[in-house]
Amino acid sequence: MNSAFDLTDKVVFITGAGRGIGRGIAEVLAEAGANVAMNALTSTNVDKTAAAIAEATGRSIVPVTGDVTNTAGATRVVDEVMERFGRIDILVNNLGDAIGMPLAALPDKENSQAIGDVDLQKIIDINMTGTVLCTRAVAPQMLERRSGKIVNISSYTAGRAGGNVVIYSMAKAAVVGFTRAQALEWASYGINVNAIAPGLYPEPNAISGERREQLAKWAKRAIPLGRTGELREVGYLALYLASPASDYMTGQTLYLDGGLSL
Repeated sequence: MNSAFDLTDKVVFITGAGRGIGRGIAEVLAEAGANVAMNALTSTNVDKTAAAIAEATGRSIVPVTGDVTNTAGATRVVDEVMERFGRIDILVNNLGDAIGMPLAALPDKENSQAIGDVDLQKIIDINMTGTVLCTRAVAPQMLERRSGKIVNISSYTAGRAGGNVVIYSMAKAAVVGFTRAQALEWASYGINVNAIAPGLYPEPNAISGERREQLAKWAKRAIPLGRTGELREVGYLALYLASPASDYMTGQTLYLDGGLSL
């Protein structure tokens, strides 16, 4: 492997890593030599995912459960990772969920309901608050070492809004703004902060064959490159942003969406 992409013995902490894009990122970074702490709210998926990646790569892959969308939870999870590995070199704020709800009831839509306060806050917390809190939690040891890489996962909807995902789009756009501002604040401390804005990345094992076929047909028509993304493709870009290869890049959001945001 080119040394610019070598993560041997680096410690990576990934939120929302039990499945989907988070799993794809964990696989690729572990293959590049990193030891990985994989966070999820519960152990349902993350325990077996971590075990599979550890077996495949020979790296130390540790599942860490907990809710990182509140200060106490984010602090506890980061402390647990620090206790296990002694440091965090790379933080990947992957936690997110494209929850679709209209802001107000739409009169021409059957069963349309306005988003309630609880769901509104949930969407913001999952897609933005957790990113901010985990970044703050890892900050002291990165700032002290004057070294670190932070990769935030936004969404193509940050640049191309869509109906029924108003709050989700808002939260992911906020991640882009947070990435730019935090990169500027920490540039003199040797910490790079960048973001990836993925397009459509269905998880093969989580949807039916019929749904996969529907998505493939839609992608051929609506996405310039004619297909949906593969989970590991986000991992490859995350590897670049987590590695020395990207040392001269900070504050940027890279759209990885097959041209969907164009």
